[in-house]
Order: sequence, then structure tokens, then C-alpha cells
Amino acid sequence: MNTIEHWIDGTATPAGSTRTAPVYDPATGQRQARVLLAEPSDVDTAVSAAAKAFESWGNSSLSQRTKVMFAFRELLVRHEDELAGIISAEHGKVIEDARGEIVRGREVVEYACGIADALKGSFSDQVSRDVDVHDFRQPLGVVAGITPFNFPIMVPLWMHPIAIATGNTFVLKPSERDPSASNFVARLYSEAGLPDGVFNVVHGDKVAVDAILDHPQIAAVSFVGSTPIAKYVHERGTAAGKRVQALGGAKNHAVVLPDADLEFAADHLTAAAFGSAGQRCMAISVGVAVGSAGDRLVEILQRKAAEVKVGPGTDPASDMGPLVTEAARERVEQSVARGAEQGAKVVVDGRGLKVEGHEEGFFVGPSLLDEVTPEMDAYRDEIFGPVLSIIRAATLDEAIEVINTNPYGNGTAVFTASGEAARKFQREVKVGMIGVNVPIPVPMSYYSFGGWKDSLIGESPIHGPAGTRFYTRAKVVTTRWPHTEAAFNFPTAT
Repeated sequence: MNTIEHWIDGTATPAGSTRTAPVYDPATGQRQARVLLAEPSDVDTAVSAAAKAFESWGNSSLSQRTKVMFAFRELLVRHEDELAGIISAEHGKVIEDARGEIVRGREVVEYACGIADALKGSFSDQVSRDVDVHDFRQPLGVVAGITPFNFPIMVPLWMHPIAIATGNTFVLKPSERDPSASNFVARLYSEAGLPDGVFNVVHGDKVAVDAILDHPQIAAVSFVGSTPIAKYVHERGTAAGKRVQALGGAKNHAVVLPDADLEFAADHLTAAAFGSAGQRCMAISVGVAVGSAGDRLVEILQRKAAEVKVGPGTDPASDMGPLVTEAARERVEQSVARGAEQGAKVVVDGRGLKVEGHEEGFFVGPSLLDEVTPEMDAYRDEIFGPVLSIIRAATLDEAIEVINTNPYGNGTAVFTASGEAARKFQREVKVGMIGVNVPIPVPMSYYSFGGWKDSLIGESPIHGPAGTRFYTRAKVVTTRWPHTEAAFNFPTAT
């Protein structure tokens, strides 16, 4: 069986790891590899390599760094098919979805290619007589990223290109469920000319996470995952004196008003709820049907959910692949069952789905629950699966109140033909990222990604301008150059 090793100081290595975890093919349910799980000593080895590399990389020129980023970007394009296949094989998502996350991640690399503009400082002339002030930003040193299974290429790319382009060195701890994409990226960096030790990958579980959070040479940690773990990472990391980006979970709502094009809205809700088997922090998991939109919207969603083709990610006919693990499938099926027990109407039931030829795969079909209320577990829990819950609201004000009462504030959307309603919605809703007739409003790389409330722990969004600030610190310099004249006489004490 293939053993997936760490990548430290420019080479694949088992380091000192003896523990392993299985890596499954979600479409078949079979183990396809095992991944090494790092001990604290392995994390220390990676950090030591990164610290040594920082001695030169931290003083490298902007031209050198951006040259590497341009080459890395071209390699991502050249190897897109291969990388998408790796993602699909371990995560289960369909190939086109995998390509989509590569493209969105590559946008951050393109932002990093232009990092010189983001790092420009300011200058104030003659703030006092013969005194000037300027500022500039410098890298922190060794920084780290802890990333989730659902986007094994895109979420890490939200972190390390900006960190590296600004002069830091990086240690990545990806999810042990789909680890191979990170090693592939490490090889691409090496081919792009990145010096050994600047980018390192350590695979592992909580042991590795804690070692990263406690390590005295790591200056900053970026994390994306569930809210409970985000809170843990933020608390432990900041207690150790680190900067911490900690992005948590979500319960994203899409409000559909009666004046919306319901076919258009239902198309996008179906894709946003069931794409990637619902395993997205920006997935729409709640539809809020306002007034007379309700019955017709549910009718259209029922039809479209039934049309979703579920199958292995490598099948071009598949719209939706399996869940990542058997435990994830069981959790989703239990959530649908609890919804029915608590009074929700199961309009479409995805439980018990078997895909021909892949009977042992971790498949579950789309589920549509109607007449859900905020008190139900189906609404309260982050299911992280292909389940769309419909809440009915009488007015837009009531819909906004539903969203604002929810503890999460990652993303939301409104479907309407009314500019007035859209403007009211975007101003009054307490959510960090908003779409108007756009169901998954993930911002472009030159903006920053981050929600409100329990979806962002602390005050540091990710990528874009916020990412540049996170991985650098400012210096402000005040200068005076007094006029001096050369003296030809013999110097004295007077």
C-alpha cells in the first residue's frame, strides 16, 4: 500500500513518524493509501528547515519571489488535469468541481504575483523641519497553515502563496483525509525554483496541530475548519504569542423573494446546496422562501434535486460525488432522520442511495426538507452534506431576522428583481459575504474572505489585503539628515 510521506526541506521523507492513518477512495469505500502522522519532533524538523530557509528567503528580492510565483502559476495550469484527478480520488468530488477549486486557488497565486504593489509603503515629506516619515512591511518568519479536507488545494492556496511572496517560509498541515494534493503542490514549488525549506508539508492529526500551535519559532498560524476547532486554535495559538487567522463554520441562507425568477433561483440553490456533496463552508444549506414564493420554489427544487446525477467523481456524467468518509455519510443520513422526527417535511430523501458498481462508496443523494423551523437540529447544525432546508418567512424583514439571529455569519444571498430590496438586504443583514442573485459569494483574490460572528474567530480574514497584512508587520521610520560641513581644522573638544 502506498505510504504518503511528509515534504520537508525540499524532499519527501518519513521523518520520525511511525503512526499512520488510512486514506480512502470515497467512491469505492476502499483504502487506497496510508498517510504518516507527524510527531512533535517531525513538526520541529520542518520548522527548523523553514527557519534556516528564512535566513535567505526573508532577504530575497521582490523580483525573485514574484518570479517563483509566476512559474508556480504556470505549473498549476500545466498540471491542472493531474491535480484534479488527485483531488477527486481522495476527496470524491467530481473532476469539474476539482478543476474549479484549482482555478479559484490559482487566483490567489496571481494576486501573489503582483504582491509588490500590495507591499508599497507610504512617504510623508517634511513632517517637521528637515524631518521625513516613511513606512514599509517586513515578513514575520516561519508561519503555518492548518487546512480542512473539503478544499485540499484551494484553501491552502489562500494561505501559502501570499505568505511566501511576502518573504515568509511556510509549514502546511493539510487534512489527513486527502493529503496527496499538498505533496504535489510542494513538488511544483520546487520545480518553480522555490528554495528548499521555504515550503514544507507535515501530515498529521491533533498531535501535529498542537505542536504547531505551541512551537516557539512559528510566528503565525492560519486555520480553516469548524467553529469549535477554530476557537481552540485561536485560543491556544494566541496564548502562545502567535498571530492567528481562524475561520470557522457556517449556516448559509439564501433568501428568495416572490419577484425573483424562481427557475433561475432554484437552479443556483440546487448547485449551491448539492455541489461538492454540500461539503463547502460557503454552501447554501438554508433557503428562506418569502411569501408566495414558497410553494412554487419547493416544487421546482424538488424537480431539480431529483435530476442531480450522483456517481463517482471520475464519471463525466456525475453532478455530485460521494461524501469523504463513511462517518460523514452516516451523519448526513442521521440529520435527515432527525429532521423528519422533529416535524420537517422530507420532500426529497437522499438516504440509502446505492450507486451501481460502487455499492460500498460513501454516497448519499440530495435531500430537500420543507417547513423547517429554527428550533430544529436540521437548521441548527452545520450538516456539511447535501441537505437543503427550507424555512418560510412572511416578509423580507422576517427573513433578515432569521439570518441575523443565527450564530453564524459567513455567507448569504438574496434572489430578487428589486434593487431596493437587495440594497436593504445587504445593508441590514449581519453577514460578512453577501451575494445578490449570486448564491456562493466567495470574493475574488484581491478582496479578503471572512465572515462575521462564529464564522470568524478573531479579526483576521484571509487572502487579499488582509492576508498581506497578516503575514507582514509594519515599520515606521522617522528621519532627519542635518546639514554638515567638512572641517579642515584640527578637531578640538570645544
